Amino acid sequence: MSLREKQSRFAYLVSLLIQHAYENGYELTFGDAYAKSGHCINSYHYRRCAIDLNLFKDGEYLTETEDHAFLGEFWESLDNQCSWGGRFRKSDGNHYSYGEGK
Repeated sequence: MSLREKQSRFAYLVSLLIQHAYENGYELTFGDAYAKSGHCINSYHYRRCAIDLNLFKDGEYLTETEDHAFLGEFWESLDNQCSWGGRFRKSDGNHYSYGEGK
């Protein structure tokens, strides 16, 4: 799969993730979706295949990895190339990426 195809697949899957959040009574704002710096070497943000999402419930900003667990598990169920940052060695609960594989 080419990088452009991965980016398209990622965008589509993110749309499903966003819908899932809203269907469950949550709201989101975008954090980093594309970046040129500020992340680890070879970050998927640099490839446009990662996004950080800010999660809200009843107007409250939810910052804990556990708050994102239901979204992370849903994300991982969409495709075997979906990775959730809550599983990383240094937990990054609001991070959703495509392409690392399992």
